[in-house]
Amino acid sequence: MYNKKFRDKYGAMVICTEGRKNWRKDYFPEYKFKRKATREKSTLDWPEAFRIINLVTEEIIENMPWYVVNVNSCEADDTIAHIALSTQEFGQHEDVMIVSSDKDFLQLQANTDNIQQFSPMLKKLIRQEDKFDLHEHVCKGDSSDGVPNILSADDTFVTGVRQSPMTKKKIEEWRDMSLMPEDAQRNYKRNSTLIDLRETPKDVQDAILKAYGDRKKAHATKAMNYLIKKRCRNLIECVGDFATFISRIRQDSTIDNGINLWCVSDNLRKGAALNAVQIAETLGTRVLKKG
Repeated sequence: MYNKKFRDKYGAMVICTEGRKNWRKDYFPEYKFKRKATREKSTLDWPEAFRIINLVTEEIIENMPWYVVNVNSCEADDTIAHIALSTQEFGQHEDVMIVSSDKDFLQLQANTDNIQQFSPMLKKLIRQEDKFDLHEHVCKGDSSDGVPNILSADDTFVTGVRQSPMTKKKIEEWRDMSLMPEDAQRNYKRNSTLIDLRETPKDVQDAILKAYGDRKKAHATKAMNYLIKKRCRNLIECVGDFATFISRIRQDSTIDNGINLWCVSDNLRKGAALNAVQIAETLGTRVLKKG
């Protein structure tokens, strides 16, 4: 859907995936410390979930006519950011559309005029002026990633110690780095390296751009052969059809009165508007008339 929506102006779609390692963990061992503990408490089979994600990624690379870039040492955020920033080099300056709801990408718009971001969650473009301040973000840190504010120690979230208060007055005053205490300057550098996507280490940037330069995609005919081999009958049959296909209906054991099902349609021919009209018509003929 987004490929068709944006490809005429922005060119070929590139899918960026998570690497299995992360340079941030080497730089800052406390990075995302809580996520491992959260997974251990979860009832979900995380190793199986990651195995499936990796399998899907490999099968997309092997069989689908889309570019996929994966760099083992970094997160998808890094890959997206440095592919986008590489368009700023002399003689390129290509228009870039990032399709993501992650507001961390807003920082890329600060000094460019050719990078835009579309949020699938909000279903609209989001812009750098939409209340995003990189300096403030660096000062406050990012608790979801285990990055404390610049007044707090590295192991703050590991030990459970409360962070030192980070006031708006200090954030504004310390836009002049010379006014910042030495410990805060050290922690500002820590947070900037972890948060500012332009601060990704040079060797990681080089690996990203090499992977992007080496990118390949499968021939379009492989996609149909793949669907046939995997017996994805509904996906094959619904191409070019206005119908919505539903199958494999089963009870969902994880929720009361829930069901699991496969629901497939050709979204280039049948969108939300047509689907809504057909639902209304069905309700009218099957339910409302009976009442």
